[in-house]
Amino acid sequence: MSGPLANAQVLLLPGWENSGPKHWQSRWAFLYNYPRVGGAAAGFDEQAYWFAPKLIDWITALEGAVAAASAPVVLVAHSLACHQVAHWARQTAHAGKVKGALLVAPPDIEMPRWDQAPFVSFRPIPRQRLPFASIVLAATNDPFGSQIRARDMAADWGSQFIGVGLMGHINSDSGLGDWAAGHELLAQFK
Repeated sequence: MSGPLANAQVLLLPGWENSGPKHWQSRWAFLYNYPRVGGAAAGFDEQAYWFAPKLIDWITALEGAVAAASAPVVLVAHSLACHQVAHWARQTAHAGKVKGALLVAPPDIEMPRWDQAPFVSFRPIPRQRLPFASIVLAATNDPFGSQIRARDMAADWGSQFIGVGLMGHINSDSGLGDWAAGHELLAQFK
């Protein structure tokens, strides 16, 4: 494996609607051969998994990927997948295989504007401390949730919080390309 974690398996967890080709997660999958968890690769209908997500399916996909990992795992979650990790961590028997989690741009899915969203099964946001090291990153101008709420989630989860300024939802629209600075954060989970 290349990159900052030679002795770990990095698993990419895209959020709602998956990560398009210009998203940093897709770039990391290409550059470092990191597997993406979910969708057809996990045995689910591709469209339904990403566009009408069900928490139970996302937990099942993550459980299978971590259980099958042949090395310690580092989770790299974006957006809704941050909540996938938090829910999964409460019920898995495999948390000990996880060296750490990079949780990027967790949305505030409890905002009233999301009451009719297709991902309400991810509510409520778990408030329990994660049983592994984690970092939450959030921008000051994320349209899917305030940095203050992301900081609260980080505190609940026992995560280090990093505010990244004006980067929106830290996705393809943010123009990050390969996002080398984000990738370097994985070294904290050695």
